[in-house]
Formats: sequence, C-alpha cells, structure tokens
Amino acid sequence: MKLRSLFTLASLTIASATYAQEATEAPLQISGSVDTYFKYDFAKAPNIKTSFVTDQNSVSLGMVDLALKKTTGKASFVGELSFGPRGQGQSIPNGSYALTANGDDVSASSFHIQNLYVNYAFTDKFTMTAGYMGTFIGYEVISPVANFNYSTSYLFSYGPFQNAGVKGTYAFSDKVSLMLGLFNEWNSYSASRGVSSVGGQLMVSPIKGWTAYINGLHGLDAYGNYSTIVDLTTSYQVTEKVKIGLNAADLSAGSDNFGYTGVALYPQYAFSPSVGLGVRAEYMNFKGVSGGADASVLSGTLSANIKAGGLTFIPEVRFDNDKDFSQSFLKSDGITPTKSASQFSLAAVYAF
Repeated sequence: MKLRSLFTLASLTIASATYAQEATEAPLQISGSVDTYFKYDFAKAPNIKTSFVTDQNSVSLGMVDLALKKTTGKASFVGELSFGPRGQGQSIPNGSYALTANGDDVSASSFHIQNLYVNYAFTDKFTMTAGYMGTFIGYEVISPVANFNYSTSYLFSYGPFQNAGVKGTYAFSDKVSLMLGLFNEWNSYSASRGVSSVGGQLMVSPIKGWTAYINGLHGLDAYGNYSTIVDLTTSYQVTEKVKIGLNAADLSAGSDNFGYTGVALYPQYAFSPSVGLGVRAEYMNFKGVSGGADASVLSGTLSANIKAGGLTFIPEVRFDNDKDFSQSFLKSDGITPTKSASQFSLAAVYAF
C-alpha cells in the first residue's frame, strides 16, 4: 500500500512537472514572406537610387524571408534568414561581392542573416538582448511585409540596417520604456574595430493608438566615420480607417558639415480591411555634398495595398525632384541630367 502510494505520488509529481514545463515552453514559431515585383522607370533606365526595386522593365525577385522564434520560460531566440537580392546583396553588406562596372551586382552571394539574437527576461519589466538585430532606427524595414510602400525612403536607405551588440530594455509601464545598448560598427555582425557604438530608444505611448520612439545612435558607421544619428519615429491610428506615420532624422558624420536631415510623412486610408491607399511625402537635405553646399530632394510616393488572404498587391507610382542635381537623374537618352525622376511598380508580397 505504501509502495502504491509512493508510486502514485511520483506519477503526480512527474505529471505536474511535465505540465509546468509545457506551460512555460511555447512552440516553435515559423513566419516569413516572399515577394516579387515589376518596375518601369519612365526614363527607361534605373534612376531613383534608394534601396531595392532596382531592375528596369523587368519582373524581378525581391526576397524569401524565413523567421524562427522560440520561447522557453524567460529565455527566447529569434533567427531570421533572407534569400534573394532584397535580403542579400542589396541590404546586407557582410559578404563577397562580384561587382560590375556600375558597382552593383545583385546576383552576388552575400551574408544573409537578418536577425540572430537571444533574449532573457530577468523580470516582467527588464529584458536583455544580445546578437545581430534589425536596427531600431527609422520607420521602414528591409522586409516588405512591415512597409506600406514597396519602394523605400531616402531616410531608410541612408540609415543603418542592422546593429550587432547587447542591449537592455526596461518597461516602466505599458506606456513608457527605455532601451540602452552597446553595438559594433553599423551593419556589421563582427566588429573589425571593436564595440564602437552606443545607442538608446525611448518609447512613449501617451494615448491609445499613438506610439512614438525617440532613437539615438553614436559610433562608427558602415563607412568608418564616427557618426551621430537622432531619429523620431511615430504613428497614430487616428480612426479605424485613418493612420498617420512620421519619420524625422538628423545624421552628422565626421563633422557637422556632412550627413543629412530628413522628414517623411505617411498618411494612409483604409477603404476596407482589404483595400488601403497611402502616400509617402519625403524631404531629404544632404549636408555638404554639392561642392560643399547642401543639396535637397523631394519625393512623393502613392501606393495601394490590395489584400487577398496572405497575398498583398502593391501598385505604386513615385515622383522625385532634385533641384540640385545631387542624385544624378538622367533623361531617357542616358546622358542629359534632369531634376526629376518617376517610376511605376507593381509588387506581390505573400506573408505567412
């Protein structure tokens, strides 16, 4: 009888331990996306030199993105791989490139880890993260799933893409949190010059539907300059149908006479859960690039999002104006400089 009682107690203990382990161990999460696009530049040659959507009059590849996430108790990890031009040679600078005469071969193989980091939640309020992470700077990201527009802004293209390092985040409440971290030089998974950057992010969410991030990063950028970038990223869900986003940033590289200041506004309207229309209006001022003087660019992008299950079609028209000729826009003869450039694109993005 005693032996049977001990056996029953042991069985209950094992069952309880198994249940507790299962309760704190979440299943492996798999998510990602694939995308493809057609783009036609009205100058009949690639003219707008922001990231991605580079091919002219071609049905081309974006990327395959595959993300894995696992949580066990207080520990978790994220691993995200990308394959294709958008997620390799066009965004990840840590690899071998077979450069063509114009300095860009998107078919070249490259390092293609988007994210690889571990998390540990010491308390409900304090979390540490270490590894290679998509940057906390800016409004837009590499994966097209999280962007309303398919083409990218100048602010995105000239800012950091990734930050490798260690950071700690403390949530004072669900409305305020603070992150501080130490990082390698920008966009580098392995520090050739040692840990060289310090950064932080203050998140505030004063009212329902409105969240703002004030970001700062100082250290070696991807070109070996000591740079400082201050960035504001915010979005406000005004109504169920209306959303407004804003990104403003200032970067000083080497000295106050080199870098940029820019702002982009993102108003969007949802006609239904399946159809939305959005505009990106951007002003970018490049410091000291035109014979030592500043040069500015205005860009307007009109995009629609048409959803069918996991698939989103993004037809888009974009117009850029460069009054200082700093972007080297050309007319259709490929020789004559011009102040304006325009393009049409149609992208298909499937998220899973």
